[in-house]
Amino acid sequence: MADDETPNPFNNPLFAQFQRAMSSQGPLQWDVARQSALMSATQGVAEHNVDPSRRIAVEGLARIVSMRVSESLSRDAVDASRVEVVNRATWVQQTLEAWRPYFDSLAKALSGDAGEPKPDDTETQDPMLAMLGNVSKMIAPSMLGMSVGNLVGRLAVHAFGQYDLPLPREPHGRLLVVVSNVDAFADEWSIPRDDMAIYALTHELVSYSMFASAPLCNAVSALIRDFAGGFRADPGSISESISRLDVSSGDPMKMLDSLLSDPTLLLGASRSGAQDRVAPVLDAAVAALVGFVDHHVDQVTARILGDAARIAEAVRRRRVAQSSDRVFVERLLGIDITTERVASAQRFVQGVVERAGDLGLSQLLDRDGALPTPAELAAPGLWLARLETMS
Repeated sequence: MADDETPNPFNNPLFAQFQRAMSSQGPLQWDVARQSALMSATQGVAEHNVDPSRRIAVEGLARIVSMRVSESLSRDAVDASRVEVVNRATWVQQTLEAWRPYFDSLAKALSGDAGEPKPDDTETQDPMLAMLGNVSKMIAPSMLGMSVGNLVGRLAVHAFGQYDLPLPREPHGRLLVVVSNVDAFADEWSIPRDDMAIYALTHELVSYSMFASAPLCNAVSALIRDFAGGFRADPGSISESISRLDVSSGDPMKMLDSLLSDPTLLLGASRSGAQDRVAPVLDAAVAALVGFVDHHVDQVTARILGDAARIAEAVRRRRVAQSSDRVFVERLLGIDITTERVASAQRFVQGVVERAGDLGLSQLLDRDGALPTPAELAAPGLWLARLETMS
């Protein structure tokens, strides 16, 4: 080795072994994600089991809701025994597993070779930059695991069930309800707890039935994976992003939380042209799902409760609130439920039902290729006309 050549301390067997250990779980460290999620969801405090009397009461309400949902959807009864009344920790573990395909797509995209030096550049690359690049690649799976876990854990603090966000889930055989969150929301808005539980159960059971449609589930899952997998790694943007962090507070935990709340900042993830193309298609699909669920939830809760308008308004205010958690999901998976999108969903469903009734709306579940395009979302008559030509 020449005297003026800078030695690279990472070119040794010990470092190589350590790097292999760090990357043994692939581009995303799922053990780190689980630990981070549980910490965020419980703040490090052991949760109590769900109170048995409350669990039994909610399971009884689920049987009533199940019958009404089946009537509204004109489908076989949703099996109320699938409803599981759980705490936040259980929700976290099941949600991480259910959303794993989406986060795996993201992780694989960010672990690609985009932005790395080409072979011709190797001779001239700064040795220190090369070493830092090696370190970045080594810790990226752990940092992405922390970001994903932090997101899921923070969502668990407020989630009513597994379909607060319209994301298909696999395996599909379980239906989780976090009753402590449902009851806390009821108390905050002075709503009777059982009434709020009925509303939450209705939303979950309608969503569960909707995603039981294989054509719809597969189409939506593919769009989300395409969006999440469309990111491109841009290591050069990491230092620039970090330099924009607010360090005036001097609080290292606050700065760490800022880093973990946005993986595009932490890992230098850049949105691609492919994502720009899929985004409006995914937006239209999400709006259709939201509109379908809201339509049937309103029908069912009106039959059971008489008047659920106040609960519906409270829930919809909560849904469109732009919390940092929701912004994180929008950036990662493309699921953005805004006030404008909810309004467009309502107009689409109203237009379909006025022209073809609930039977016409049910085609969303029953037909291959039935997700509306952005143009069809704005003109439901076009959607119905296209489906008629497919008959």
